[in-house]
Amino acid sequence: MALLLAALLVCCGIWSKQATVVGQTCVDESRFKEQVVYLGQPRPSFVLQCPLQGHQPESFPQTLLTWQKDCQELQNQEGKPFLEFSSISLEDKGNYTCMRQGNSSTSFTVRLVVKESQCVKAPDFKPNSNPSKLWRNVADTVKLNCTALLFWDPSEEQCETTLQWSKNGQPLTNRTLYLHNTTSWSPDAGQLIVSSLLQFTLREPEDFGLYSCTVRNVSSDFSVQNSNSPSHTAAVIAAISFLLLLGIAAVVYCRCLLNIKLWYKNSYGDYELNDGKLHDAYISYVNNAYDRKFVNFILKPHLENKNGYKVHLNDNDILPNTEPSAEFLMNMSRSRRLIVLLSHAYLEQDWCTNNFRQGLLHLLELCQQPILITLDGQIKRMSPEIKEQLSENQHRLTLLTWRHNSVTPSSAFWKELALAMPRRVIFPKESAGDPQTVLQDDKDPMLTLDPDYLDCRSDIDPTGDLGVRLPVYRALASKAPVLPAAPIEAAQQKASEIDVSDLGSRNYGARSDFYCLVTEDI
Repeated sequence: MALLLAALLVCCGIWSKQATVVGQTCVDESRFKEQVVYLGQPRPSFVLQCPLQGHQPESFPQTLLTWQKDCQELQNQEGKPFLEFSSISLEDKGNYTCMRQGNSSTSFTVRLVVKESQCVKAPDFKPNSNPSKLWRNVADTVKLNCTALLFWDPSEEQCETTLQWSKNGQPLTNRTLYLHNTTSWSPDAGQLIVSSLLQFTLREPEDFGLYSCTVRNVSSDFSVQNSNSPSHTAAVIAAISFLLLLGIAAVVYCRCLLNIKLWYKNSYGDYELNDGKLHDAYISYVNNAYDRKFVNFILKPHLENKNGYKVHLNDNDILPNTEPSAEFLMNMSRSRRLIVLLSHAYLEQDWCTNNFRQGLLHLLELCQQPILITLDGQIKRMSPEIKEQLSENQHRLTLLTWRHNSVTPSSAFWKELALAMPRRVIFPKESAGDPQTVLQDDKDPMLTLDPDYLDCRSDIDPTGDLGVRLPVYRALASKAPVLPAAPIEAAQQKASEIDVSDLGSRNYGARSDFYCLVTEDI
């Protein structure tokens, strides 16, 4: 049965071939041959010769020929003994017939078969073509095994199947130092596996390098490294990691600088206590619609409600005739900070327009690090003199700018303002005492909450000691002589536990819980 099927296939193949030939009237079956051309092979051009030239004796003059493809005459090919193809494509396949001019009975047909070349396909290296690193020492023997799966056709003449070894791009021609062992086998039709084993000894440091196994312009690389040579990989990784950490730290520092400063100030900053000040900030502004709204509805509520500061507002001219007023001096003596809303209306005052430099020097003498608040939309309207004076004295004052995005409590404006204000005192519970004494362990009854020696509670038994009365017995008069009484020595005064050295600078007006000292019963 198998033999019958094989014979049937052969007959079908012969019949299909003859049918192709017979189907065309210009084809002479007695003068017919087949020629196979493969695509992709590196050739400049392909030339199809007319076999009639070979059958003609040399004594005969060369005759002119005409060409047909599939019985269709080819233009511009009359008289040529051959056809030249600059590049072969699948459309070029077919029956090419050459015949003598004037004698159509003498012809020869060449069936041109165009196939895709298997020898130009890229090889598949096993396990892969990625560079393999080998760490060896001098005097070690190295074995490099290169295995490639090649697609091939035995009928092709130019089919490269040889593996070539090279070191750093230079071919290895010394077969004595570099031993080659090549084997090949075909696992399947159209496939060929080629394996090459390269064996050599590392005699000197120059033998280390990059070894490549190449076939069909594709390589598989083997990197042979010296184990004793110093490696800079760890140092490079450490340097890159350090630079990345440094960059991340710089970004975090720039974005979180104000938060870090606020945390440090609230954790380790100094308290401004026992200074006799009534207010934390003295705010100077101009009584117009915009400035009044900004101070009363934005600045003051944030300082008092969110930060717990005590502020004092004043809309009068603080420097009439460029000299500090008595009211300004008194308020500054009671405040720890000076805040000036330096708006366009504020700068229209006499001391700002006439002699801003002299007025600014007076403010710097009366208050260290005054806080000046400017409005973003009004900075351009400032005179060059004012901008110059603010720039020259920027190290002696705090200059803040209110922008359109400063409304949020987490904006940079409020953080910079909190840094310029005194450190806040946070109590663990309500009514924990005055901040001037809660951190100083002071014994002053006017500044200490619920002292043990200041009992303001009323007597629970005004009529006597809980109504308990003991009997009183009158002693009999003694007839013994009475000795003169011993002189009474003056009792030594105990040292007072209350430190009154700084009593004059203390702020008793801050206390409101000693209601028992002043009563309505007069």
